[in-house]
Amino acid sequence: MNSFTPNIFRTIRYYTGKVQSMREEVRTERLLNSLPASIRKDIGWPDSYPERRARRY
Repeated sequence: MNSFTPNIFRTIRYYTGKVQSMREEVRTERLLNSLPASIRKDIGWPDSYPERRARRY
């Protein structure tokens, strides 16, 4: 039972971190999409990240 409890907390911490990373990624994507088209073109958004976008869906 003692080794079982730390494993649960480790798993919860892992999934909490994954959810936080996903939320930050969505927030960043929204910010980049809110920029004017000329700036997005200059930085190559979203053309630079097609593999990331495909991986998420």
